[in-house]
Amino acid sequence: MGSLWGSIMLLCGVVLLRTECSRAQQTKNNVPRLKLSYKDMLESNNLVTFEGLANSSAYHTFLLDEEKGRLVVGAKDHIFSFNLLNISRDYTQIPWPASPTRRDECKWAGKDLSRECSNFIKVLQPFNQTHLYVCGTGAFHPVCSYLEVGKKTEDSVFRLEPLIENGRGKSPYDPKLLTASMLIDGELYAGTSADFMGRDFAIFRTLGKHHPIRTEQHDSRWLNDPRFVGVHLIPESDNPEDDKIYLLFKENALDGEHAGKATHARIGQLCKNDLGGHRSLVNKWTTFLKARLICSVPGSNGIDTHFDELQDVFLMSTKDPKSPIIYAVFTTSSNIFKGSAVCMYSMTDIRRVFLGPYAHRDGPNYQWVPFQGRVPYPRPGTCPSKTFGGFDTTKDLPDEVVTFARSHPAMFNPVYPINNRPIIVKTDVDYQFTQIVVDKVEAEDGQYDVMFIGTDMGTILKVVSIPRGSWHDLEEVLLEEMTVFREPTAITAMELSTKQQQLYLGSDIGVSQMPLHRCEVYGKACAECCLARDPYCAWDGTECSRYFPMAKRRTRRQDIRNGDPLTQCSDLQHHDELSGQTTLVDKTVYGVENSSTFLECSPKSQRALTYWQYQRSTDDRKQEIKSEERFIHTDQGLLIRTLNKKDSGMYLCQAVEHGFMQTLLKVTLEVIDSERLEDLLHRDEEAAVSVPAQDLPPPQETPNQKLWYRDFLSLVNHPTLNSVDEFCEQVWKRERKHRRQKAHLVQQVQIQQQQQQQQQQQQQQKVVNPRTHMHAQGLAAKWKHLQERQKGRNRRTHELERAPRSV
Repeated sequence: MGSLWGSIMLLCGVVLLRTECSRAQQTKNNVPRLKLSYKDMLESNNLVTFEGLANSSAYHTFLLDEEKGRLVVGAKDHIFSFNLLNISRDYTQIPWPASPTRRDECKWAGKDLSRECSNFIKVLQPFNQTHLYVCGTGAFHPVCSYLEVGKKTEDSVFRLEPLIENGRGKSPYDPKLLTASMLIDGELYAGTSADFMGRDFAIFRTLGKHHPIRTEQHDSRWLNDPRFVGVHLIPESDNPEDDKIYLLFKENALDGEHAGKATHARIGQLCKNDLGGHRSLVNKWTTFLKARLICSVPGSNGIDTHFDELQDVFLMSTKDPKSPIIYAVFTTSSNIFKGSAVCMYSMTDIRRVFLGPYAHRDGPNYQWVPFQGRVPYPRPGTCPSKTFGGFDTTKDLPDEVVTFARSHPAMFNPVYPINNRPIIVKTDVDYQFTQIVVDKVEAEDGQYDVMFIGTDMGTILKVVSIPRGSWHDLEEVLLEEMTVFREPTAITAMELSTKQQQLYLGSDIGVSQMPLHRCEVYGKACAECCLARDPYCAWDGTECSRYFPMAKRRTRRQDIRNGDPLTQCSDLQHHDELSGQTTLVDKTVYGVENSSTFLECSPKSQRALTYWQYQRSTDDRKQEIKSEERFIHTDQGLLIRTLNKKDSGMYLCQAVEHGFMQTLLKVTLEVIDSERLEDLLHRDEEAAVSVPAQDLPPPQETPNQKLWYRDFLSLVNHPTLNSVDEFCEQVWKRERKHRRQKAHLVQQVQIQQQQQQQQQQQQQQKVVNPRTHMHAQGLAAKWKHLQERQKGRNRRTHELERAPRSV
């Protein structure tokens, strides 16, 4: 009956513990489960780095070529070609510096010679099967050329053509400006600045057979100090004539849009077959429209917290090429707090906004309102094609359409994200988001989008978005935070290779490469692999390894949606495999009564909660240790502030995560009486002083001595001291004092002996007794021998005492 009652009480305790865990774990859901330092990444062979050249920097422009197995990188005065398998081996570089004349002109114009007056590569686009089109700032004189890369990988060609073109309207003058470009069917679409002062921003189309075309100049309604982030081609219908170019950028809010100066994120559209107007908007876009992108957190008081600083975008393709999902990274422009967010947008919502009302300034306060008048036909922003009318080109559009388009480039309604809120929000952290790439991963229970988010501190966040029934109910699971550069630096470029299963990262100081999955870091048990909730990884029966959809069902254990090891791993033959008991650490530590001690226990997972249980050596019952005045729970372990004799016993450190509990550590604590410790020290000191030098045994390290010193390592505090180091230092000072006193005493004895010898010699009237002389010499030799032995003993004893400090 007692056994049954004990089992019931134990079961209730586990239930209560899990209930408390579920509450406390809510506070840990926003932290990465694993946090790996730069050293951890290198030591686990999960990071390959290119440290950069001494005369180069700004590795910001990437072009991934999976067919040829290379990553082309544009940097300061250089273009690189890296092997996708390992960027630190077999890379090729081409120097492309600005001419000395251009550098001098740049310096005379007041620019920084080392930071601005160089050729920073800003455009890397595939031109045809054998060449890339490349452009750089050219020391505030943009230049472009063609880079020959060969048709096949084995061609091993990487050569810059000598022909140099004017890069105006293709590359910015200033390397600090954000620009974006894309080369489509031999035509380069670029959002950039077109002048030395950085005041004339425009969206250009150059190259190709058509006349260059751009946005209206010096009209804030079109562009108001923009910073471009991305350019993408997205089909509108099955008819290629309806294809549109979408540009994502941020700009200053228009007058009347916001009280005071503010930044707004925008998405703009252009028709690919836009040739400009006939009498108005000649060589200017006639189909340009823009709308605001909203990424905000609704507030309880009706005031939303906006993230307006657009940093990066990534288009995730779907089964329908006309409807990709747009992932966008934002930061705040607020001076009050620092934060980042990721929002998702659907093309359906974007097209709906572009078909809605145009923004129009009207009324007594000249505010922005929806246009209520008649909209001319064909609707401004519509591409000339057979799908929506009988116009073959934009030059055939009626004048009223072109005039309306010129004065109404903005839409009134904004584009809201899916679910009207961000999928990820980060505040109160020391970093901000800068880049994002997304991989669609097939798992046992469905498809998941895994996001890799770069930060301005040189770290990568790996996040999986888990739908709870629909896109309108998403759970964010932060799997890992990894440091990928040797020092904090903003990640400015990211490319993901699905073929190589690698991620490539650029920054000011170099390029890094890391795998998309590192299943082995999660642990050696089925439960640990399941708790990771990584779509790339599954328990294969032996270890946590890469998940392959083709594998047999019986060898796969994976649960991304719930991460429940109890349902996935409970049928394993050995309980140890489930709970991870094979990695249980069992050790003994010693503490001194009335002092404090620290029992270290830190789970690998930052999301796990630690619980401590105590069991007396004379009792079978275990009791939970709750945080109180004497016991303090920390993320690194248990601090016992004042030790009592009754604290001796066994301590169990248990980790609870997602309803699963496992024991990580078993510590046997032995508390030593303070009086007994003082007696031990006192006896040891007396023994060192009272034993005559000639009676000392040869120096020898006994097992008891070694154990005694090793046990002292476990003492965290002493009743009258702050640390073990201070305690040992005091003991050594005492011993040095005793040695000095003993040496002084021996020296006095020696002087007295010498004086007695001199008196005897004088009494014998300078008659030397050979026997006495030999005896004196023997005593001196014997004393010297003993002194040497004592020195050796003291030195070895001192080393024996100090040795544990370096352990």
